Amino acid sequence: MALLQIAEPGQSPQPHQRRLAVGIDLGTTNSLVAALRSGVTSPLADADGEVILPSAVRYHSDYVEVGRAAKAAAASDPLNTIVSVKRLMGRGVGDVKQLGGQLPYRFSEGQSQMPFIETVQGAKSPVEVSAEILRALRERAEAVLGGELVGAVITVPAYFDDAQRQATKDAARLANLNVLRLLNEPTAAAVAYGLDREAEGVVAIYDLGGGTFDISILRLTKGVFEVLATGGDTALGGDDFDHAIAGWILAKAGASQDLDPGTQREVLKIACDAKEQLSETDTVEVRYADWQGVLTRATFNELIEPMIARSLK
Repeated sequence: MALLQIAEPGQSPQPHQRRLAVGIDLGTTNSLVAALRSGVTSPLADADGEVILPSAVRYHSDYVEVGRAAKAAAASDPLNTIVSVKRLMGRGVGDVKQLGGQLPYRFSEGQSQMPFIETVQGAKSPVEVSAEILRALRERAEAVLGGELVGAVITVPAYFDDAQRQATKDAARLANLNVLRLLNEPTAAAVAYGLDREAEGVVAIYDLGGGTFDISILRLTKGVFEVLATGGDTALGGDDFDHAIAGWILAKAGASQDLDPGTQREVLKIACDAKEQLSETDTVEVRYADWQGVLTRATFNELIEPMIARSLK
């Protein structure tokens, strides 16, 4: 994600001031943090040299894991390992019920009608879970840059409503992170691809992410973006592709679709791995329990066709 140099009206950054700000891509599946250093935008790596942070949070009785270690425990500890929490941001209990069996969690609700996820550390809201991801990114950035951040620009789907945007700001506040701006993801994509350096024109940004879908029509005039129209679906993305493949696997294996949380996570991981392999090959061998079969790219395309059609309406 390219970063914008932002100053408040009437103010300009002073060369002698060392003010540290970052850009954060808070994604459904993965997140990352980047900074502008010596005029070059670069993602910031953790101590292991990894740039991508899986958007997974695991609650232990006395501490919290975020990232790869948490993601690895999704099948073995499904009730305390939260993934794809972005799909729950700013949503009410009724919205969560509509997602049905896609969410292998134990939910409760408070007086605010916000859904809470029951964990070994007690009930956690989607805002609190997202705050753990943002906190990990803030701590990484401060360690790499060598100082305290003054704030961050955080990307959000263009189709996020006010409640979802406020939930993102609340998560940042819990993570002790000042939000300089919320930047629509399609606009961030346009800047990242250098479209702001084009002369002028109208472009469509089709952004199908891990859990949300955005379509934005932008007009570019002298380096300025004007948003002509936005649309999308905050409950459509790669996660739904995984569920479609998982359903296909269970049907082929003659297995029940009514799974316990651990088994559901196991099948979804098999499905996700198969999906990723199909980016490189036309067929992939799939194994689940005592069954094994072959998933072709053609079959995969058939499975996701209704969702792609839904995005193009």
